[in-house]
Amino acid sequence: MKIITIEEHVSFPEMEQHLPAEALARKKPSAAAAQMTPKLADIEGERLRTMDECGITMQVLSVESTDVNLLDDHLSPKFAAAYNDKLADNIKAHPDRFAAFAHLPMTAPAAAADELERTVKTYGFKGAMIRGTTHGEFLDAPKFAPILERAEKLDVPIYIHPGMPPQAAIDAYYSNIGGKPGFSEAVGCYGWGWHSETAIHVLRLLAAGTFDKYPKLNIIIGHMGEMLPMMWVRSNRVFQPGRGGENQRSLIDTFHDQLHITTSGLFTQPPLQIALDTIGIDNIMFSIDYPFSTNQMGADFLKEINLSQEDMKKLAYKNAERLLKLG
Repeated sequence: MKIITIEEHVSFPEMEQHLPAEALARKKPSAAAAQMTPKLADIEGERLRTMDECGITMQVLSVESTDVNLLDDHLSPKFAAAYNDKLADNIKAHPDRFAAFAHLPMTAPAAAADELERTVKTYGFKGAMIRGTTHGEFLDAPKFAPILERAEKLDVPIYIHPGMPPQAAIDAYYSNIGGKPGFSEAVGCYGWGWHSETAIHVLRLLAAGTFDKYPKLNIIIGHMGEMLPMMWVRSNRVFQPGRGGENQRSLIDTFHDQLHITTSGLFTQPPLQIALDTIGIDNIMFSIDYPFSTNQMGADFLKEINLSQEDMKKLAYKNAERLLKLG
């Protein structure tokens, strides 16, 4: 059986040479990403070897770095384009093993929309991944409309991945824990915080009427739905049309039509079962979150899942093939 995974990360340290000194001075890489630098930079070594060992047919790669947001609006488009060119060049020798999501200069939305179109048409990229908020702003802000319009026109999805919390959130929720100064990355990011923020991101798009304004726009989120399946019924009751938001459809109807989730980084049965019971098998795609999770962890989890043969195919590769137009 084919296996396609779509939340798999890369980062190329040599791209830092394109950053001006003042941007490098403001760079604050996460501890987890810093530890994974060699694995993030690798394409044809351990990554491909473990894909072969674990039976993974294809990875859809995305840039883990948020360096582009350190640049002024007039510099970020050129940097994002250079990153996408390098990513395309690094995977071109293995078109049957790797595809990619575009890296966008989110601080310059019109240029980001153009870069999405360029990478889709020039390199066959499968959409774009954005990482959290952009200088504290979510995608429901009107300034990001060009990106959403272009994604809908191109019929490619936007993958919303968690990112570092805005400084205001760090100060309010994730600093001074136990009376000690500093930022607790585990609480604010991969242990809890940025998962709930991504759920809020999607709920904001719903409440703002963004899904209704772009009815053919597809949004992907990872980590078994970023807690949304657990809150499915309660949130659906709260976000009914006419209850203060701009949404014209219920949460359940909207998300069944336009929201897709991946299993990335969660390898136990209970969250998968909740996702199956709520969003449904047709909207779930298998992913690993490499290299922050190993290909072996993902492969072992996939073997434990008890689904019909057809549903297993949907989870493992068919849903990804359909949404991303692979194969």
